[in-house]
Amino acid sequence: MRKIIHCDCDCFYAAVEMRDDPSLRGRPLAVGGRPDQRGVIATCNYEARKFGIRSAMSTAQALQRCPDLIVLPPAMDKYRTASKQILAIYRDYTDLVEPLSLDEAYLDVTHSPHFKGSATLIAQDIRARIAQDVGITASAGVAPNKFIAKIASDWNKPDGMFVIRPQEVDAFVAALPVDKLFGVGKVTALKLKKLGASTCADLRSWSIVELQRRFGKFGASLHGLCRGIDLREVSPSRERKSISVEETFVTDVPDLAACLAQLPALFDKLGERVRRAKAERHIHKLFIKIRFADFRRTTAECVGTVLDYEQFGKLLYTAYQRGRKPVRLLGAGIRLSDEDDVNQLGLFGAEIASARETTDA
Repeated sequence: MRKIIHCDCDCFYAAVEMRDDPSLRGRPLAVGGRPDQRGVIATCNYEARKFGIRSAMSTAQALQRCPDLIVLPPAMDKYRTASKQILAIYRDYTDLVEPLSLDEAYLDVTHSPHFKGSATLIAQDIRARIAQDVGITASAGVAPNKFIAKIASDWNKPDGMFVIRPQEVDAFVAALPVDKLFGVGKVTALKLKKLGASTCADLRSWSIVELQRRFGKFGASLHGLCRGIDLREVSPSRERKSISVEETFVTDVPDLAACLAQLPALFDKLGERVRRAKAERHIHKLFIKIRFADFRRTTAECVGTVLDYEQFGKLLYTAYQRGRKPVRLLGAGIRLSDEDDVNQLGLFGAEIASARETTDA
């Protein structure tokens, strides 16, 4: 039986800003892009959330909901420094740390000698050290597997902890809505509810064969997750799947020719990011992403092992023909091969160029 902790800092970017400027505390605060440049909110504090503001919302909409909202531009270097401090704290307790983002990670403390192996006491100590050494708060979930630990960490946010013991798993999961299951988005949740499965207890009446017939390979995952079964291990070397760059335009790009004029800058920026990540040998596919003015999105991709400007031009042509409308966002990227040595790529190196780019994807 594993002992898994999921740690997640509370409104991370905003928390760091409030730490550095205490006058911001108690006031609605967000970190994100400028409203006049179609910026989006990367994160916001809990005072802002009372107004219905959330991550990935446009900054303009957020200011409509809360005219007094303070919007700060992202300071990624500062956030990365805090992230490194937090990761160092995690690794004092176990080598099995799987970062999910700058402020979130799984820890496997099954064999940790600290606190006589008590995952609950380890999680409490980690949260206390983050508060003392980094100056922000973190929430934690403790459970026998990753799926349940992640749900638990959100249970008593902010600055809280929730422990689900092995004997409590079955009843806890049975009562969960199906949209809490890992990998279940709005579309799948709606489909499940139409089939009469609103909770995990409802879903348990379906056999694995029936679920696979309706949901393919994902059906097997659903069958296990609704019973609280998750066999995924905590992986210290998290595999990076892709590297990309994108630009959201202040004014819509009117046509294909204008999009092609934007490609050289995107191509150069992508090349810099690939080189910083030392990913040249792992390129497996090339892709172009477009979001049209009506917010429809499309991606065109092809197999490729090198950054090929001409091929990106062809992909851009293919993608544009699917909408033939003014373009709001244009992106270019690569997908990485599944070779084991891809795991050695830096998780954070060049992963986030700006909060706008990350959240508006």
